[in-house]
Amino acid sequence: MEFVVASSIGVLTAGGVYMMLRLRAFPVIVGLALLSYAVNVFLFATGRLAVHAPPVLDKYGDQIYSDPLPQALVLTAIVISFGMTAVLVMIALASYLEADSDTINLDDSDAAAEALDQEGGQ
Repeated sequence: MEFVVASSIGVLTAGGVYMMLRLRAFPVIVGLALLSYAVNVFLFATGRLAVHAPPVLDKYGDQIYSDPLPQALVLTAIVISFGMTAVLVMIALASYLEADSDTINLDDSDAAAEALDQEGGQ
């Protein structure tokens, strides 16, 4: 079970980094979302992966329990990341509608933007 969770965190992180390295606005937003999912799974896994275990210690003092704090943190992080993703999508959409392109220009020159557009079309 731990291998599956660790592998999923690695795949989400790798996919998020790859998407963030693209020079387009919407893949960067998807990459940020994938990275936030990876962090959420990591935080959730820190609360122990115990199947059919109570969230807190019961009166009998069972030693196997799952910590409820990471679950609460993940729930809060999901809500915050959803709101931030919505804001980023609206900013990227406004930028696309204003500039007719969703490229992220690292240089101020128009030649760099044209070179990126030609590479993306091939």
